[in-house]
Amino acid sequence: MALILVAVWLSAGVSAGLERIKQTAGEMVTGAAAAEDLLFSMPFLFLLERANVFAAASGFTASIQAKLALLHGEEMDAAAGKRWLAGAAGSGYAALTVMAALGSATDEPALLTMGLVLAVLLPAARVRALYRKVEERRRRIVQALPDLLGTLMLLVGAGETVQQALFRCMANGSPDHPLYGELRRALHSVRNGEPFGHAMEGFGRRCGVREAAVFTAVLLLNCRKGGDSFVLALRELSFTLWEKRKAVARMRGEEASSKLAFPLVGIFMLLMVLVGAPALLSVS
Repeated sequence: MALILVAVWLSAGVSAGLERIKQTAGEMVTGAAAAEDLLFSMPFLFLLERANVFAAASGFTASIQAKLALLHGEEMDAAAGKRWLAGAAGSGYAALTVMAALGSATDEPALLTMGLVLAVLLPAARVRALYRKVEERRRRIVQALPDLLGTLMLLVGAGETVQQALFRCMANGSPDHPLYGELRRALHSVRNGEPFGHAMEGFGRRCGVREAAVFTAVLLLNCRKGGDSFVLALRELSFTLWEKRKAVARMRGEEASSKLAFPLVGIFMLLMVLVGAPALLSVS
């Protein structure tokens, strides 16, 4: 069984290498990512495409591509989702191959069953981790938007232009934060000659959050007017975003309290066993 799995893996790798080495030569990276691409992504990309799996699950593949573009930028090509899914499938196949080899060496059929379980769980865990990263990014952007709006209102109210205020907000924000990172990218495009409206539209699109798109729309509609009308529009939007932030914080608090219920129940059952066991033993 293990030899068959390894043979399929090697034949797929050779076929993928012969067929795709020229197309992917410019996309290869160095280090661990290159090793993963050679061992997992390329062979299983070849197998999954030959089996028409991507065509059958085109919606799921497009969803993965969209999430990768949010996390790594719009420069991700259209085949990035396929390569990522092929790498996830390859990691599960590798686990199955290793467990099958161990099962053959130790004559333990249960290891093969465990390998089948891992072949399903490992790709599912990678997909779940990707979804969690996207959700965490969205949450951080939603939480930081009210602070950005508050600072922008103060600066514009003090007499600065919108672009100057945004540059100050960018300078005060953390470069590792997704919201300020996208803002920095947009403002650098403005410095390089891109129109302000086009750069801010790209900012709202790259954030991938409805609240950021609303902020961009309000900003572009009112920044030319300036004065009290612009500050008033920002104040109304800031109030809405603060309510959204409080709702998110309330929801996370409820989730945390519900997660704490399970350990408490386990501790309670353990205490019952520790207290009741001596009494039961003494009666017996």
